[in-house]
Amino acid sequence: MADVFNHDLVIFGAGLAGLRAAIEAARVAQGRIDIAVITKNQMMRAHSVAAEGGTAAVMRPEDGDSFELHAWDTVKGSDFLADQDVVDLFVRTMPSEILQLDHWGIPWTRREDGRIAQRPFGGHSYPRAVSAQDKTGFFEMQTLYDTLLKYGCTKHYNEHFATSILVENGEFCGLSVIDMTTGQFKLIRGKALIIASGGAGTLFGFTTYSQTVTGDGVALAYRAGIPLEDMEFLQFHPTGLVPSGILITEACRGEGGYLINNKGERFMNKYAPSKLELAPRDLISRSEMIEIEEGRGYKGPRDLDYIHLDLRHLGADRINESLPLIREVCIEFNDLDPIKEPIPCRPVAHYSMGGVETDITGATRVKGIWAAGEAACVSLHGANRLGSNSTAECLVWGKITGAEAARYCGEKNQLPAVCEAKLEAERKRIYGDLLPRKGKENLYDIRRELRSIMDTNVGVFRTGEELSKALDIIRTLRRRYADINIEDKSSVYNTNLYHALEIGNLLDLAEVMVTGGLARAESRGGHARRDYPNRDDENWFKHTLAFHTDQGPRLDYKPVTVTTWLPVERKY
Repeated sequence: MADVFNHDLVIFGAGLAGLRAAIEAARVAQGRIDIAVITKNQMMRAHSVAAEGGTAAVMRPEDGDSFELHAWDTVKGSDFLADQDVVDLFVRTMPSEILQLDHWGIPWTRREDGRIAQRPFGGHSYPRAVSAQDKTGFFEMQTLYDTLLKYGCTKHYNEHFATSILVENGEFCGLSVIDMTTGQFKLIRGKALIIASGGAGTLFGFTTYSQTVTGDGVALAYRAGIPLEDMEFLQFHPTGLVPSGILITEACRGEGGYLINNKGERFMNKYAPSKLELAPRDLISRSEMIEIEEGRGYKGPRDLDYIHLDLRHLGADRINESLPLIREVCIEFNDLDPIKEPIPCRPVAHYSMGGVETDITGATRVKGIWAAGEAACVSLHGANRLGSNSTAECLVWGKITGAEAARYCGEKNQLPAVCEAKLEAERKRIYGDLLPRKGKENLYDIRRELRSIMDTNVGVFRTGEELSKALDIIRTLRRRYADINIEDKSSVYNTNLYHALEIGNLLDLAEVMVTGGLARAESRGGHARRDYPNRDDENWFKHTLAFHTDQGPRLDYKPVTVTTWLPVERKY
């Protein structure tokens, strides 16, 4: 049986959204609820620390920015698939979050007059990305973590791997976890759960994600009966460092960097003449791939052909002041100094626009469960996210879900009962079925093959034929997964077991992503079908929902919320 630990609120994930939710829950409840924060890493090792360029907010209405302009940029950037009531709430909430972080001590980059500085970002009509040099996520995380330590009502479960979300009578009742340091199987009971465990970019081999970001919370929610929304929309960031995939922030282009092909041309004038290098990411990524495919790129290792990102004209002072991390990364990983040489880049898997379906408050269809940040689909980003809106989303819905869940816990007198049979079935699944496996399949071969087919067939451009082939291979990999061998049978830090659980999660999410993409017979935002090159508002102006069944995902759809703008042609 499991060891039982009781709390009021359980927060699954300790990145920007999870930490912000924990702080807000503690504030709203004034310390009267018991909060558990669960992370499979050490605290402060969440992937949020890797966010670089900035956080979007309207801070200068007197200089021409406005809520309406930020909302329009976001809706247009989403290829009109964002829910517009969500966008409006987002843009109106964000400025106070910037000031709140400022009051909590974050070292925002400042202008000469001492005011918070902002830089341009792709798809935005105004330079509204607030930054802390090019280490924005790192400093935001430090500030939130330091602030959370002021509250004595939170318990941090470091290195605890979540294996299932337990739901009874349509209501959350607990999270099953493994203490990675001991192998101990635990039940974390709670009145409410906030899923803030991040996206699923390590479905791909060439990715900006930390290898720990394996979509665990999204997959667990799916298996617990909560639908996933718009999972076919995966963002490819235009500038992933070749060959590692490390993020080269959009702030490089915000500071004035150029994208150059092998003829020395700034090619974006052909694709987005009004925005050039500051067009939305989906458009730039497609443009880069066209340049590469038509022979105007550079030959790279492992078929990672690339274009150049050129910062040299910015000069050493500006690079050292505004982009110190980028220079350090280029020197450390490529033995290249961007002050003197251009940076080899190509589109790289970067962000999940889709996720756990929620309403505008972050609440899911299961009573007592909310989701926030990249794990959630509110839907703020629609078919394509604008740069600097992601860290902002984590802050806004971290705050909102934290407050909502805290109020819910305060009104609920007792913990819901846990079905012992379900908990025992989960324990047997791991320790009676998965761990003892001595099959003939190598777990890591399955992971490599999954990432390879996703890179090859579910990339910036897709076709029905490629997606069908990918789906067949994913289903074959699932059958092979049933015959894996787990060599390590120990209990302490059994990474072999945790990798097996992660790959099970990734296989589920890959099937959802490809099934949704195969059904969506149009091109919109991050989903570009060469066999259906146009956006089709008549048939596909709707959100995809994927429900878990034993036979695979069952697709359904729901309307996009329109309050202000009907879809129009998207030009930049």
